[in-house]
Amino acid sequence: MKKLFAALAVGAAFLAAAASAEAGATLDRVMEKKAMVVATNSGWPPQSYLDDNNEMVGFDIDVSREIAKRLGVEVSFETPDWATLTGGRWQGRYDVGVGSVTPTKARAQVIDFAGIYYYSPYVYVVHKDSAATSVADLSGKVIGVETATTSEDFINRRLEIDAPGLPPIEYKLEPGEVRTFADSMLPFDDLRLGDGVRLDAVIAPEQTALNAIKNGYPLKVLEGEYAFREPLVVIAEKVDPEWTAKIGGIIEEMKKDGTLAALTTKWYGKDYSTD
Repeated sequence: MKKLFAALAVGAAFLAAAASAEAGATLDRVMEKKAMVVATNSGWPPQSYLDDNNEMVGFDIDVSREIAKRLGVEVSFETPDWATLTGGRWQGRYDVGVGSVTPTKARAQVIDFAGIYYYSPYVYVVHKDSAATSVADLSGKVIGVETATTSEDFINRRLEIDAPGLPPIEYKLEPGEVRTFADSMLPFDDLRLGDGVRLDAVIAPEQTALNAIKNGYPLKVLEGEYAFREPLVVIAEKVDPEWTAKIGGIIEEMKKDGTLAALTTKWYGKDYSTD
């Protein structure tokens, strides 16, 4: 028994030493290099996308630049696939993720949530010629969602948002078929072809849907029919609690001084910074 306790003590000391070695590693690296690498998306307007000059722009890009400004560092962007962005184990390739990520219980196991920076309602989008006026009208229909996102989890009734104070998820829709797409705009490209041609509806963030409509897509949002409402978080690799806390503190400052309200209004035409 004494040998067992001794072995456990040695193991605990080893883990503590390992954790101590990691503490502050990301924060130190960023501050020493005066540079921060942000993982985000390149094809999700208006959150983040490439403009006509092949430069990254969008709400998430402006948020990233503001975080870097408050840290006093330069910022650059990388665009890994979604599974890599949300899967953790970045091995130092990225310092922070600003990609409108929903905090779910599964993701909490592999990445840190630095803080909620805005909220997004998910809506049901149909073709402008659709006769659907309620969720009930979409039962048995073909629904499009982006793969590996909360909309896919929602339509498959397995969404578990990891944030306090949110009402329980209500599942009102029984789809006939679910079709998944690798990019946020691809389901809209199918839906724009006509009512029921390839899809009957898409479930997506309100901001993305309204941006598509603004850009000429012949679609409409079902009024008063939110699928669910989700918080979005800035994320970090699970290696440096000091870095996560530092980013979290900056997000709180940006909430309190109205920066996030201004940025959501700039890009979405509406303040999404509070719930």
